[in-house]
Amino acid sequence: MRLVSSAPTRIDLAGGTIDIWPLYIFHEGASTLNAAISLRAHAEIESRIDGRIVIRSVDGEREIVAARWPELDASGGLALPALIARYYKIDNVTVTTRGESPAGAGIAGSSALTIAVCGALARWTGGSSDPEHLLEVAMNLECRAIRVPAGVQDFRPALYGGIAAIDLGPDGIRRVALDVDPRELERRIVLVYTGAPRHSGTNNWEIMKSHIDGDRGVFDCFERIRDTAAAMRVALERGDWDEVGRQIATEWENRKRLAPGVTTSIIDDLIARARAAGATAAKVCGAGGGGCLFCYGPPEAKGAISAALAAGGARVLDYRIETEGLRLG
Repeated sequence: MRLVSSAPTRIDLAGGTIDIWPLYIFHEGASTLNAAISLRAHAEIESRIDGRIVIRSVDGEREIVAARWPELDASGGLALPALIARYYKIDNVTVTTRGESPAGAGIAGSSALTIAVCGALARWTGGSSDPEHLLEVAMNLECRAIRVPAGVQDFRPALYGGIAAIDLGPDGIRRVALDVDPRELERRIVLVYTGAPRHSGTNNWEIMKSHIDGDRGVFDCFERIRDTAAAMRVALERGDWDEVGRQIATEWENRKRLAPGVTTSIIDDLIARARAAGATAAKVCGAGGGGCLFCYGPPEAKGAISAALAAGGARVLDYRIETEGLRLG
């Protein structure tokens, strides 16, 4: 028997980091905006005849083997898939994972992988396929693996695809699909890998601690991040692409104020090159410090922006805005 699954990664447009509980509770009207993209995380489940469980990572070139699921080592380099396998109590299978995004890209590759593996193992074992249950399991297991709080936004584009707002409130989390032409947004965004991975868990944890400890500057910065997400949502739904660009630029200025290290000299140089080629805005994906960067500008400048970023040492990534979420087959 064999089952394959995949889930898309995402570009976070605005409102990142505020989606970590309980930060959004302190900012009424908080939301994040994101778009799923076609760089997918993949999982393959194959039955075995020797009773063992084998977990393989194609990207990491790693493998762990156990006689039964309780013996899986969830402390090493394959902690996340090992924890998922332990949760679903699977034996007599090989689980193989791979991702299409660069390591440490900041586009939620680990969350997409978690959704892909959880979705596949839920079907394999006859477990619950309820979307809210799957989201809860995925988020909590990723938290357990990375040992710091995880945001709620990344699992939703992986599960549903599309362009959406994630509304964050005291009564729960609600995904709202936005009526935005994905091709129009895609025509204006160049996505690149800067060449340096980022570590969002550490950055976000320091920011979260500062917020909880009462740092007024961090609190005010999150207020501005919330307001920018709201303004960008309106601009996206109106198709006001110039205003979308202005709000992306504002989002990046707000994000840089959150903590040292959100930007780097490499990132600053790439953004300067993109602006000289016609970009009107840019921001890093995820927590910053490395990973992926996207640059926004008029469609007629997209080729020049891509060339300028490549000349600066970045790797231009071929992507599409992805309207389909989790695939199982």
